[in-house]
Amino acid sequence: MDDLTWDYEGYDPAEERLRESLCTLGNGYFATRGAAPECAADSVHYPGTYAAGLYDRLTSDVAGRQVDNEDMVNLPNWLPLRVRTGTGTWLTPDTHRLLDHRLRLDPGAGTLERTARYEDEEGRRLAVRQLRLVHMADPHLAVLRTEVTAEGWSGQVEIESALDGTVTNSGVERYRSLASQHLAEVRTGSGAPDTVWLSCRTVGSDIRVGLAARTVADAPVETADTHSPGHAAQLLRLWLTDGLTVTVDKTIALHTSHDQAIKDPLEAAVDRVARAGDFGTLLASHRTAWARLWRNAQLDVPNSAGPILRLHLFHVLQTLSPHTAELDVGVPARGLHGEAYRGHVFWDELFVLPYLNLHFPEASRALLTYRHRRLERACRSARDAGLTGAMYPWQSGSDGREETQELHLNPRSGRWLPDHSRLQHHVGSAVAYNVLQYCEASGDTEFLHTKGVEMLTQIARFWAGLAGYDDTLGRYRIRGVVGPDEYHDAYPGADAPGLDDNTYTNVTAAWVLARTLDVLREMPELPRGELLERIRLDKSELDLWQDVSRRLHVPFHRGVISQFEGYGDLAELDWDGYRDRYGDIRRLDRILEAEGDSVNRYQASKQADTLMLGYLFSPAELAGLFRRLGHEVDDVLWRRTVDHYLHRTSHGSTLSSLVHGWVLARARRAEAWRYVHEALHGDVADLQGGTTGEGIHLGAMAGTLDLVQRGLTGLETRGGALRLDPAPLPELSEYGFAIRYHGHQGVQLRLSAGWVSVTVPMSDAGPIDIVLADRTVTLTPGESCTLTLPAG
Repeated sequence: MDDLTWDYEGYDPAEERLRESLCTLGNGYFATRGAAPECAADSVHYPGTYAAGLYDRLTSDVAGRQVDNEDMVNLPNWLPLRVRTGTGTWLTPDTHRLLDHRLRLDPGAGTLERTARYEDEEGRRLAVRQLRLVHMADPHLAVLRTEVTAEGWSGQVEIESALDGTVTNSGVERYRSLASQHLAEVRTGSGAPDTVWLSCRTVGSDIRVGLAARTVADAPVETADTHSPGHAAQLLRLWLTDGLTVTVDKTIALHTSHDQAIKDPLEAAVDRVARAGDFGTLLASHRTAWARLWRNAQLDVPNSAGPILRLHLFHVLQTLSPHTAELDVGVPARGLHGEAYRGHVFWDELFVLPYLNLHFPEASRALLTYRHRRLERACRSARDAGLTGAMYPWQSGSDGREETQELHLNPRSGRWLPDHSRLQHHVGSAVAYNVLQYCEASGDTEFLHTKGVEMLTQIARFWAGLAGYDDTLGRYRIRGVVGPDEYHDAYPGADAPGLDDNTYTNVTAAWVLARTLDVLREMPELPRGELLERIRLDKSELDLWQDVSRRLHVPFHRGVISQFEGYGDLAELDWDGYRDRYGDIRRLDRILEAEGDSVNRYQASKQADTLMLGYLFSPAELAGLFRRLGHEVDDVLWRRTVDHYLHRTSHGSTLSSLVHGWVLARARRAEAWRYVHEALHGDVADLQGGTTGEGIHLGAMAGTLDLVQRGLTGLETRGGALRLDPAPLPELSEYGFAIRYHGHQGVQLRLSAGWVSVTVPMSDAGPIDIVLADRTVTLTPGESCTLTLPAG
């Protein structure tokens, strides 16, 4: 890597899936993995294409049970383009001698370049250079340019350009026993002499898909259509002269019946590809669109973290771009880069939206609107469970029902096990947190007082209804849940799943109740009255919210905050013994289950749970939350709690190192960089052991961006001001970035040794208050200030 590009030298089949994920190109509407165009899906290659929000549901037989799963669909593969010399076989890196091979990803331009030199069966050498893009300006287009050059010979070559509708969802090994054929009624045909097309529909959701491919060459060529079942293909025969390059451009258009303002996806695709400009025109407009994105997401980190952060930002932007604002989609946990987690929406938006809020608030609003459109379904789920308010699902897909699988496979033991992660009701608090974070950063009171407060009140209602009063404790308790840790889903030997009084769940529930009451108090009288009337929210219920928000139970043990009630009674694990025996113990739950044991017996966490509170809330706000609940949590107690869980966490999630790095930057600064470094390298080095090849970890990538944006600067947007409380690390102490805040675009912040500077660009917007420690500075557009950091 360098500051501008990522290069992969040589061809390594074992690394191919990882490279395909990291070299994925997309535009927010759809994305395509960085697979070799001449290779079909097999044990090495997996050329997947995914459209945001496009799901399908199939039924599988799992351990003798009929189980429904909804998946983000692997769409027809538009990449296929292969070459052969004379009457030889098609050239691939797995069947022919490969003299050299190189991939170059250019995040700045949004392009992937691939060069390869092949030797065929008769010793003839052929150089192939390809440049591809998924168009950022026109979200329905993608282009693949292929340049072929004969080295030391002249003769005929054949090039096949195709669309492949025979693909399945088979990119994740542990899902391969499940139903995977999501495409039906695949039809193929030809349009103009240079165009072929393919149409199909999804089996369960009945979404129609249309693709058209236009393939042209800059040399005389004979063409013939060579369609076969499930394939639309065109064969090009042309003559190569030694040393002279021939260029073939393949332009494709993709439409689905989800698209607005079209009659038929196939008709729209054929028309769009016919009207598309040539390669040079499309490349120029694509680069211009990316240049605009980079201007709105300025980030200047000069050290070795810089290129990685730039790569992370690239993948965030091509998953959640300005086009996202026009779509009904959530935040897919693994991006549009692969099929892990089936493309579902979890709580990862908690790590993504705080970054987007300060750069692309329109995208944030759309992602929150996805949640609002499914509010009715969340309320119905709560009623079906005998509860009140809105019970958002742990895993969401097309319509907002709970998509969490009933069984999951432990690949170590080969056993299918009950999956209780649907009890992670804290996802509702994540939705509420994101609503308030977005509105504070953007100043969008219209959203807050309409869709936002509707979600907040129903989530608050859910928490108040779920909390039961315990006369013995004189406290409210929330029972039968699972916290962010995920390892612990039941008490040892218990007949039923769930844990009582998970601290993260209870404290965030109390926060939701308190903040929702604040929002209701601050609303104008007329819309507040209409809301209360519409959802039948009266004073007695509001009084209950107030009471619950102050008296939810928080357990403690041996001078630290307990992860849940009874956590301190669990056995201690022999961490050194398990590391000696297994090496990598990130997925300790699988190791123990394969041994016939259970992680439920031990004080062992997969990822940050209680410590997540230090990720969401500043030290002052967190202390205030505990104080509201009747507990004094000072720096000493918090550091003791941090130390306790730091030594009892296996970091089986990419989010874990991110959260620990964030928290340690303030609690144990000398130890923070180890975890920040791991968070930065989680995907690029595939630290979770092969998982990145199934899709990048979008929350962790966005979280590292937010670490430098908010975590280390202490940046908050509370109370109508930009609040700063920097905690720079020696390894990340000098950098700058720009944000969008309350109508100001391009507000520059720069952190350096001992000071922070803020510059507000010229505009017609009002002044901004900057708060640092006990100082407040008001900047009008066109002004800047440099503030000295407090000693400490």
